[in-house]
Order: sequence, then C-alpha cells, then structure tokens
Amino acid sequence: MPTAAFAMDPERFPDVYGPRARARVAARAEVLADPASPDGVWSAERLAAAPQALRDVEVLFTGWGGPVLDAAALARLPRLRLVLYAAGSVRRIADEAFWAAGIPIVTAAHANAVPVAEFTVAQIVYALKGGWRHVLAARAARAAVPAARTPGAYGSTVGVLSLGATGRLVCEMLRGYDVEVLAHDPYAPAPPGVRAVGPEELFAAADVVSVHTPLLPGTRGLVGRRLLTSMKPGATLVNTSRGAVLDEPALLAVLAERPDLFAVLDVTDPEPPLPGSPLFTLPNVVVTPHLAGSRGLERRRLGDLVVDEFERWLRGAPLRRALDPHTYERMA
Repeated sequence: MPTAAFAMDPERFPDVYGPRARARVAARAEVLADPASPDGVWSAERLAAAPQALRDVEVLFTGWGGPVLDAAALARLPRLRLVLYAAGSVRRIADEAFWAAGIPIVTAAHANAVPVAEFTVAQIVYALKGGWRHVLAARAARAAVPAARTPGAYGSTVGVLSLGATGRLVCEMLRGYDVEVLAHDPYAPAPPGVRAVGPEELFAAADVVSVHTPLLPGTRGLVGRRLLTSMKPGATLVNTSRGAVLDEPALLAVLAERPDLFAVLDVTDPEPPLPGSPLFTLPNVVVTPHLAGSRGLERRRLGDLVVDEFERWLRGAPLRRALDPHTYERMA
C-alpha cells in the first residue's frame, strides 16, 4: 500500500473529499493524517510548522488551498510519486521545479467544467428568451412589462469562444437544442456539428456569445471594442471564464452606447467589482458572484474524479486526466 496524505484548505476539504471518497482512499492506501485535524487533513500552516511531516508520502491528495509544489516543497516530499489535485488550474501550485521532477499530476478541471457548462447553457437559453431583460425592466418599472422581441431557442445562433474542457462541454450540451453553434479556438478543432469560424464572424453572427477563454498574457483584453461593437442587434455576451479576458472599460462603453446589447458576467476584473461600478447600474448587464464553478455538493465530483484516477494508477492503467507541460501552458 502506498502512503498518502490529504493537504488543502481544511474548511473546503469535507466538501471536496466526501466520506465515500475518503473511505476509498483509506481502503487502498496508508493515510498519514494530521493528528491535530478532526478530518486528518494537513493545512498549509500545519505543514509550515512540521516541514518533515510528509517525508514518507508517495501520493498527495490536494485541492484549493493546497501547498505550492516548488523546489523547497519537493525536497520535503522525497518519495512523492503522484499528485492528485481536486480543483481546476494547477498554475498556483506547480512551477518549473515541479515539472522538471517528472511527477504525474492529475487535475479535476474536467469535473469542474460540468457545473460551469450547466450554468452557461442555462444562461444561454435564458438569454435567448430575454429573461434577464424582462426581470430588470419590470423591477425598474415596478410593474409588469410587455415581453420584448427575442430570438428564442429555435434556429438561433450561439457562439462559443474557446474550446477547452468547458467550451467543448457547452457545445455538447447544446446538441439537445435546435440552435446553430459556432466556435473559435486557434488550438482545437471544432466538435462534430459545430462550425469553426473566426472571432469576427462569431461575434457578428451569434445571438449569444459565450466566452470560455483562459486568462493568459496573450488573451488579456482579447474581447475588446471592435468585437463588442460588431455584435448583432439584441445579442447577449456571457462570460464564465475570467473577467480580464474582456476589456472591461470597452465593454462598459459599448453597453452604454448600445442598450440593445446585454451582458451576463459571472466573472469580472477586478473580482468582485469595485463599489459603485457601472456594472451595478447599467440596465443591460447582470453580475453574478462567480456562481458557475463547483459549489456545495458539486465539489464532490472533483474528489471522486481524482480518487478514480488514484485507483487507475494503482492498477497500472493510464491516467486519463494527467497534465503535461504543453497542456499546462494553455491553462488559465
């Protein structure tokens, strides 16, 4: 049996690694628990106070708030053979020293993509029916208002910007709707039934544009004034990726100039928006507080995914969700 340990934010730990996931690990590994923790999970503070505590650990189960795996941390984990990260992007925890060590790392980004895609598709369908517009208009009027003309979810066009795990899943979920789906991603082919287009056509043709682009140096401010002003009359922009992928000052200006457009922003830049931001007063934008990602029991899906991968590793089967440096470079 390998020696394993859980190391992450103790407050989030029970949400991610539920009783069933922990029991599966305990049945297949010797779990080195923190005696000071009711759940046995090691916090960053405890690891700093006991730097040699995990020297025998071969498998590290981690997640939000987990230790940064830099050269100093790896020196304290000389027997480490596998890292299982029950969260999305590993940019915060994995640096050059980690990749140089050649230790496999699994991420639960594909599991976290599920609720994001579900939320996104819900917002797309709601936008095609003009849902938020009616809610905000009625609230402003303090009375029922006539339904505005909207495209509806039959024969309309949805544009998906970037085809990572979430973008591809959104395309897959939209197969159940009678809509045309366009997509743009310079690094990934369009899935079956989805037409690949350039960003200009995507923004100009779609009734709803859904942004799923990771935030990288080359994508900051990617969606700027030129693309925003090209959107068709009455179109909606949905962003569940990262706020800084949008040029927010340009977005605010375009929304003010074109009240026919609408924006649903689950992420902003900065996040949360500054007090007094026009995002809270413009009549054609709604801001949600990063609701799309895994919340509540949805987080159990992340823990279950990495435990599945752990069991595959024990059997000698190929890991399905392991990252490599090339994939890592394009992650948010």
